[in-house]
Amino acid sequence: MTQFSDFGLKPALEKALAAEGYVTPTPIQAQAIPHALEGKDILGIAQTGTGKTAAFALPILHRLNGNSTPRAAKSVRALILSPTRELATQIADSFKGYARFMDMKVGVVFGGVPIPRQERMMQAGLDILVATPGRLLDLCMRRALTLGNIEILVLDEADQMLDLGFVRDLKKIVNMIPVKRQTLFFSATMPEAIAALAKDYLKNPVQVAVTPVATTAERVTQHVIFAPQARKQGILAALVSDPAVTRTLVFTRTKHGADRVVRQLGQAGIESNAIHGNKSQNARERALAAFRAGHCKVLVATDIAARGIDVDGVSHVINFELPNVAESYVHRIGRTARAGREGIAISLCADDERSYLRDIEKLTRQRVAIMQSPAPIELSSAQIAAGNAMRDRAPHSDRVHQERKPQNGNRRPAAPAGEENGHRRGNGPKRSFRPRSSGGGNAPGGQRSGANSGGQRQPRRES
Repeated sequence: MTQFSDFGLKPALEKALAAEGYVTPTPIQAQAIPHALEGKDILGIAQTGTGKTAAFALPILHRLNGNSTPRAAKSVRALILSPTRELATQIADSFKGYARFMDMKVGVVFGGVPIPRQERMMQAGLDILVATPGRLLDLCMRRALTLGNIEILVLDEADQMLDLGFVRDLKKIVNMIPVKRQTLFFSATMPEAIAALAKDYLKNPVQVAVTPVATTAERVTQHVIFAPQARKQGILAALVSDPAVTRTLVFTRTKHGADRVVRQLGQAGIESNAIHGNKSQNARERALAAFRAGHCKVLVATDIAARGIDVDGVSHVINFELPNVAESYVHRIGRTARAGREGIAISLCADDERSYLRDIEKLTRQRVAIMQSPAPIELSSAQIAAGNAMRDRAPHSDRVHQERKPQNGNRRPAAPAGEENGHRRGNGPKRSFRPRSSGGGNAPGGQRSGANSGGQRQPRRES
């Protein structure tokens, strides 16, 4: 298959693809769509930027559009499970775009928003529902939703489902779904636990795989700057002050680390926003919208929160802290060099992170070129005071909700935001900076990836 017109999709789908200017499918789409159209189960191995959303969305819409089964109240026909809010939202938006010329009702549910509104949405039933596992179970337990009419199940980013501790939820959900169904299973990696899940959920699946996780984006130029932890903030400020750095995604390992980076960039007169699980849903959406629109050129994120960030034109990815899981590095740098563009990835590596760098180079089978550090921007007391004032003037809803005070007066930590409440319970000095190496080595729907953040790998529910 070399063109979308070769798949024999419904005319309404072909019209939507033509409206977007899509002609040639990506490798994962070319491999998966024909088998999915035949109703086969699929085990897909594909990482960020491969276009896997269209690989399952187009066959689902084609099948449902050709099936006259009416919508049932409080029911859905196709269910797509996603690990995070941002990814769920983007998948739902993709479905709506592809179905623009069809009579298809698409909904999305996740935590962090009032559940009564989602219950009302479910009353008349949906054709397609995109959901995070916790909120889906909330709706089922409240009898606002039944899963007995599902014809197609999609598990997207299955490896992240495991990292976030959703295995029990997945098992509960799958047990509510008819055994006679089509199941499409997508993951960026295939550890033993994922293979075991696939064996349980899929029947005689067709396996399709593209872009192994150890392969880094070909158009990403990679550099590392060795620097003590105490000097990283000044170096970061110098990097993002360069006019050539037009839209930058900065990664930290923890939520509090992300907030600290934003605060210190503000002290240097550089505007940035953070996106992580302690942020309210409105604050996350505003930060992402400002980044996408170019109003704020620096977005600081944790790995899990970044899952679902699909923004064209990211010129640089900067690893303020190297990930402790090598695969996460590949997912991070895949945020740049999208849609045929070039991109630059720069990692700031302290002495205690050198083992992480070695793991990355072993995984990717290439050396990361050492780059000379720009002169760090040092902060004066006046700049620090101005940055603190900028932070204090920020709207309350944009600040981190570190604690909430229940009515009984006892303080408790805020609920994790990846799955939610309910079931689970610049204007800095301009520098003409260019990377200097001193050694070392069109299709719809680019996808998103990430991994867990911070410390040792363990189940977390941040998004």
